[in-house]
Amino acid sequence: MPGGFSNKPKILRGAFVEYGLSIPPLFVVFQFNPVQLTRNRTLTYRLGEEAQRAGPRKAHQNPIYKDLTKLRDDQIVTIQEETIGFEIRLDATDKLNEGDAITEQFGISPQLSTLELMVHPKEESLLGAALSSLLGSSSNAFSFTKSPNPPMILFIWGRKKVLPVNINSMNITETEFSTDLNPIRATVAVNLTVIEGQSLPYKYSKAMKEAMSVLNLANIASITDVMIPG
Repeated sequence: MPGGFSNKPKILRGAFVEYGLSIPPLFVVFQFNPVQLTRNRTLTYRLGEEAQRAGPRKAHQNPIYKDLTKLRDDQIVTIQEETIGFEIRLDATDKLNEGDAITEQFGISPQLSTLELMVHPKEESLLGAALSSLLGSSSNAFSFTKSPNPPMILFIWGRKKVLPVNINSMNITETEFSTDLNPIRATVAVNLTVIEGQSLPYKYSKAMKEAMSVLNLANIASITDVMIPG
């Protein structure tokens, strides 16, 4: 009888994947899924100019705002894009035990280097420049490797989230090294801003969120346990 748990579900792993064709392609599949994600969205509210003349506190005390629907309609709301923060852990132990040649020579440097290139302008890519030079200055075959901006990154988190993001910050903490001083353990803290708009990845993720909200109607019976004054 084979050992282990044959019915154990496969765990999907998160990833960063560069959007679009690129040389070299940038992608990092998370070795360990983050233990936690922090998601934040900030909203600011204000009333129109006419209501603001009396000051925000007096404006809300205006009798016309006894009707909350009127207050809702008169408020001007600024919604900031969602930000996401989490830590990525990298550890070379398993691959070192398996005798992986690349890991034995470089540790986790390939993964760290790929993450770092995700926040560097593509025009600084030496490999892309070398390929363009090899093909001749008149060739546009590898022109897509050059850009004054960092690459566009998709944050993939399961089947329901494929989010285009800007990486606002990346803090790398290397905690253990090989005899050649290659890092073999590290934690990478990242902060992302979701690029919300009409892109297909974002629209897909938003549609999945709306579908999940519809499923919440299965809990509608629990509203009977809530006291609503009226």
